Amino acid sequence: MELGVHYANFSHPDWQHTLVDRLVETARTADEGGVSIVTVMDHWFQMEDLGGPPEPMLEGYTTLGHLAAVTERVRLGLLVTGATYRHPGLLAKTVTTLDVLSRGRAVLGIGAAWYEREHLGLGVPFPPMAERFERLEETLRICRQMWSDDDGPFEGEHVRLAETVNVPPTVQGRLPIMIGGSGERKTLRMVAQYADACNIFGESPEFVGRKLEVLRGHCERLGTDYDAIEKSVITTVSDDQLAGLAETMKPYADLGIGLVTVSPVTDDPVAWTRAAVDSAVPALAGL
Repeated sequence: MELGVHYANFSHPDWQHTLVDRLVETARTADEGGVSIVTVMDHWFQMEDLGGPPEPMLEGYTTLGHLAAVTERVRLGLLVTGATYRHPGLLAKTVTTLDVLSRGRAVLGIGAAWYEREHLGLGVPFPPMAERFERLEETLRICRQMWSDDDGPFEGEHVRLAETVNVPPTVQGRLPIMIGGSGERKTLRMVAQYADACNIFGESPEFVGRKLEVLRGHCERLGTDYDAIEKSVITTVSDDQLAGLAETMKPYADLGIGLVTVSPVTDDPVAWTRAAVDSAVPALAGL
């Protein structure tokens, strides 16, 4: 099993003066220590359970572009961008640019979006849930087309592109797509149909196992390879829980989870990440 670091909270002590340095040092520590992926959220307002809009929040792809310049090995992605946040053609171009500038380390993490307050706050349309999922599927189709040799038009119900030109192309070819969420009827079906990875909230092993069985069923119906999909969970881990992370994750590894992405609950994410690469990375690798 591999470790990912999810940098979700910027409200550390004296963040007004140390936000950038702390973020960069965390990413560099992860990069040098064998962490598989560094992710940030794609929000304009901080989530309510982390303090809400009064707390600091950086725009996601600008942040990843900065981290691409200060790291060399670690994969970079958003966990996850919402289909409502950017026009699909521009999203594909943005992630392509990240892949080029990082020399082939970009991952597209994507979902249907849920945070209504930030949409209303900044004047971004927030359609009903059914439409958000329709737009998510069209976005997935557009990205796959723009990362192929087909630069012709795209005609969808919500989006129409006259030409899907994308130059320079991605370094990796078709970029890895990770879909976040565990909805059984739509989200996991789209994982089976379009994605290379899924990300599920790290609830009980029984919960995760049930979701993976649903995913397996979608793969069987669609004729896709369940084993080729990277299975991951996201969870939060405090300083005192870090030493036992591998033991905690063993039941998930037994289910086929190959990546645990952890959001540190700490005032010092740099020290947390140093401890993680010293202990958790090698321990998880043994699962």
